[in-house]
Amino acid sequence: MGGDLNAFTSEDHTCYFAKADARQLARVADVLLDMYAHSTLPAAEVERERGVIREEILMGKDQPSQVADELLAREFWPGHALGRPLTGTEESLAGITRDDLLAFWRAHYGGRNTVFTVSGPVVHAEVAACLGPALGRLPAGRRAPRAKAPDGFGLPGVNGRNGKRGRGGLRVAGVRQDSEQVQLALGFPAPHRWDPRRFAARTLNVILGDNMSSRLFQLLRERRGLCYSVQTTADSFQDSGLFGIYVGLDAGRVVETLRLIGRELRRISDHAPSAAEMRRARDYLIGQHRIALDEGTTSQMNWMGECLLAYDRVAEPAEAREKLAAVTADEVRALAHAAFVEGGHAALAAVGPLDCSDEEMHDSLTGPLG
Repeated sequence: MGGDLNAFTSEDHTCYFAKADARQLARVADVLLDMYAHSTLPAAEVERERGVIREEILMGKDQPSQVADELLAREFWPGHALGRPLTGTEESLAGITRDDLLAFWRAHYGGRNTVFTVSGPVVHAEVAACLGPALGRLPAGRRAPRAKAPDGFGLPGVNGRNGKRGRGGLRVAGVRQDSEQVQLALGFPAPHRWDPRRFAARTLNVILGDNMSSRLFQLLRERRGLCYSVQTTADSFQDSGLFGIYVGLDAGRVVETLRLIGRELRRISDHAPSAAEMRRARDYLIGQHRIALDEGTTSQMNWMGECLLAYDRVAEPAEAREKLAAVTADEVRALAHAAFVEGGHAALAAVGPLDCSDEEMHDSLTGPLG
């Protein structure tokens, strides 16, 4: 049909999707639903895929940035599923049997856990008529159980090296390995999906590090020349969130860079962004949102699916844009203070040819935040 068929797994959902000519909707839906509801999972295919995933895990170990990401999640959500790598480990992969896969599939791939979204030049009534009979045959099943994750705000933290409570509640994990750069990954609490502060978090993310005009990009790369790559993210899950800061740099610049990051985080925690800075962030967010949803059927598909899974309704894009436009500078400052200064739960992962100790990294970041 000249289309695409693929899948991805995120921290809290799995998506199977296809993209093809809209006139092929019935055939595309038939293939997707047949795979989703009637797979036989042949033993030989399970073993073959086990080898593929093992290579994916090993490939990730050769990428210091991915090692740092996974280490950060482990330190930020210790003992929780969100802290485990999406691909699993070699040990967990080896222990999964075909019977385990069948049991998981039968328990979770039912109507109560399934959302089917379609975007493109289609009519809802026709889509429902096309998909309704097949979807109606899915067993309802039970809603998937979920272990609640702490939201991170105000939690006591510990130093990851010696088990003692550290200033700022920062857990530190450094892994020394032979590579050209050190990869730093910092994590602070961010609002979960139901927290009204999530719109302020999006704005804070843009101001700090989401584009080339952001504060950390300008400070660390353009003015100081300390790194090539610096980026921030604000990830929201069902009952937890992570504000991440990621930097790749020379080992001799780690302590200086962490100190500068700490100062910038303290600055935005104490002083609200200017009106011009807020306007630029707002224009960027709303512009990106419009481009993604007005011009991309894949983005539309994901928007509907994630809204239904998280909120049991499809939020109108205009509603989200209105809430982004309504964020105030003081709301951004207050959230920054709650996440970076008041919040006791934070983590720092460093991977590469480190020439400083975990304690030095801990103090260089938390000192300015104290």
